[in-house]
Amino acid sequence: MGLDNPWYVRLWDYTWALLHGDMGQSWFQNQPVATVIGERLGATIELAVVALIIATLIGVTLGVIAAVRQGSLIDTLAMLFAQIGVSMPVYWLGLLLMLGFSVKLGWLPAIGRGVPLPEALMALLGGKPGVLWDSLGHLALPALALALNSAAIISRLVRSSMLEILREDFVRTATAKGVPRARVIYRHALRNALMPVLSVIGLRFGALLGGAVMTETIFAWPGLGQLTVAAISQRDFPLIQGIVLTFAIIFALVNLVVDLLYAVVDPRVRLG
Repeated sequence: MGLDNPWYVRLWDYTWALLHGDMGQSWFQNQPVATVIGERLGATIELAVVALIIATLIGVTLGVIAAVRQGSLIDTLAMLFAQIGVSMPVYWLGLLLMLGFSVKLGWLPAIGRGVPLPEALMALLGGKPGVLWDSLGHLALPALALALNSAAIISRLVRSSMLEILREDFVRTATAKGVPRARVIYRHALRNALMPVLSVIGLRFGALLGGAVMTETIFAWPGLGQLTVAAISQRDFPLIQGIVLTFAIIFALVNLVVDLLYAVVDPRVRLG
């Protein structure tokens, strides 16, 4: 294993192997690290992407409503939700959701993963909607538990950004010209307010990957998070290194995509 070599020799060997597509061999699973990660990566990406979609939809909606109805009861309730969402740990929220929707009500399964979502969508096209419902049922609780914290952060940022944009001259001019209120809010104000939100959404994706470690452990979701806990408990260092490197690459790629989306949201941005 080369563990008797100095640290700089091991670092050089590991880096050289990475450049040739070799992430090492898992000590306990007796398989290439890339193979082990590849078997679990899809489940984690599916969970993180669905959680990010939920967080964005909830956060942007609450933020816009709170900004438009500033000082109202709706604004107070939205910010109370945001405060609770920021403060509540994902493992505690996961247990509460499991207790409420699985143990008490029996509506959703508590643990495990159904059919992978891409396969479930293909089954829907083949006339089997039950497969999709089963997949979404297993995905609902872990995705919601993972999304709430990010939704709270996004809602607070959207509210703050929207309040700032709504005080701009171009918004008052559009209102004075008789442009419908809904168009002023969603076409002019929201589009400009989304610029800082995009950056936060990219950063939250990294947080979702980190939060997946606890979420997947609670809900027995067979992804990289659950694999990380197992690798740490077994001191499987090559596997731990491979997982951390994979998370870092995904995080960097997502933020690159977010930077490119600036040109779509804001026409003033030009990519040279």
